[in-house]
Amino acid sequence: MKKFKSDPNLYFDYRDVKTLQRYIDTYGRIEPMSKTGLSAKQQRQLAVAIKRARYLALLPFVSNN
Repeated sequence: MKKFKSDPNLYFDYRDVKTLQRYIDTYGRIEPMSKTGLSAKQQRQLAVAIKRARYLALLPFVSNN
């Protein structure tokens, strides 16, 4: 996976499923900071947004494999 360019004004919203799917691998796990290229604060915001989306059934907890 290619590193994403880190944008200081990047904000993750749990309702924006298309953006969140970019940061989830094929097994449904959240990509690490080394692959995403996000700062620590952005990575925490991403994790919270993904977990909220999973809880509301907008994203799956695991893949269908």
